[in-house]
Amino acid sequence: MAAVDRNAEALSVPRKQLMESSGNAVAQAARDLVGPGGTIAIVAGRGNNGGDAFVAARFLDEFDVTVYLLGRPESIATDIARENWAALQAAEYDTRTVTDSADLDLGNPALVVDGMLGTGVTGALREPEATAAEAINALDADVLSVDVPSGVDADTGETAGVHVDADRVVTFHDEKPGLAALDAEVTVADIGIPAVAELFTGPGDLLALGRPSESHKGDFGEVLVVGGGPYTGAPALAAQSALRAGADLVRVACPDAVAREIQGYSENLILRPYDGEHLAPEHVDGILGLAADHDVTVFGPGLGSHDETLAAVRDFLEGYDGTAVVDADALQVVPEVDTDATLLCTPHQGELQKMGGETDADWRTRADLVAEFAADLGHVLLVKGAYDVIADGEETRVNRTGNPGMTVGGTGDVLAGAAGALACVLPPLQAAAVAAYANGSAGDAAVEENGYGLLATDLIDRLPAALRRDE
Repeated sequence: MAAVDRNAEALSVPRKQLMESSGNAVAQAARDLVGPGGTIAIVAGRGNNGGDAFVAARFLDEFDVTVYLLGRPESIATDIARENWAALQAAEYDTRTVTDSADLDLGNPALVVDGMLGTGVTGALREPEATAAEAINALDADVLSVDVPSGVDADTGETAGVHVDADRVVTFHDEKPGLAALDAEVTVADIGIPAVAELFTGPGDLLALGRPSESHKGDFGEVLVVGGGPYTGAPALAAQSALRAGADLVRVACPDAVAREIQGYSENLILRPYDGEHLAPEHVDGILGLAADHDVTVFGPGLGSHDETLAAVRDFLEGYDGTAVVDADALQVVPEVDTDATLLCTPHQGELQKMGGETDADWRTRADLVAEFAADLGHVLLVKGAYDVIADGEETRVNRTGNPGMTVGGTGDVLAGAAGALACVLPPLQAAAVAAYANGSAGDAAVEENGYGLLATDLIDRLPAALRRDE
């Protein structure tokens, strides 16, 4: 939901507007539980869940409402929640600040609104929320929770200790999986988030990325790029892109005949050459052994379409059971191969048709066709175009970043490398969606700075900024 909220904001639907709608929905539910003039205690945290509760108070003037803020006002975490707290202060609502949970006295209300913690918080409640939850549960009052009862995992419905025992929950936009396990009435409120906030990629998708401070080398994946032969730039682009997209180690398996040339592109590349001028079936066992030591294999950049090479691609996929990003000439082999591997295929529309898929000028129709073909293949597809379509047969995403300057050669290799790095840390569909968004954003930044005539290397240099989370 944090990602959807961020994507809605990118679609020009302000989060402050969404908070207003959420608070109104909470107030509507409160009216169902308490008659006019009844007493309502609103217990609010310092995040956006508390902000929703602050808004609700403004819609409940016909009741005797007291708002309890758990913590100091200056510690309210977001601007929009802080603004809604300030609105209560300016209008002289009955607001009380609770800096010591031992001092919390909710009186004897008819209804308690639990606005302490939302969907983004997991694990055992800490203070002051733990004591507040116990105080709420001890009252002889109906309890209405905002989005999810505090202390309940919204994904699983599990708890790790004390939690709010809600009678009713008002959740927003879509029901959270964990709510089905609760003994509570759940209402899903439409707060005006456009459906395409879940369809179109956006800055919210980057929230899936992050690095704990205690991270170690290897935690973010090792990628093997299998490519090169007739072309040398493609595997070098894919490998450098994987590094820029966050992989810790990237190695390139390539023909010995072109290894020196590929190495010459960057001192950051680690090469694992094999004999010959192109990939052939006799190389497959060795590459399978290499791939087993990596988290993801990017297979295809610059390989070419020699008959022996395509036979080797077929042998590799039949013997591989890991995760692979398949690109370029290797794609044509995928439909005829029975494999236990998890594949993320990155065709442009011409390559999609060679694979047996269909396309259309209208992106909506194309999205449906790609989704159907992905279901038939049993693999994730990232079909490149003015609107990229990402699908696995169950879920479909569409990416709108990018520009006509990206028709230059090599941008697809950059995308494949980025997808490989991201697939080390994200599920394949999500990795493909984030890679498409970041690759297109990098291309947009390059064109904004230099105009058309961009180079694929321009994208590599801009990938880290394109993948940066906007907190």
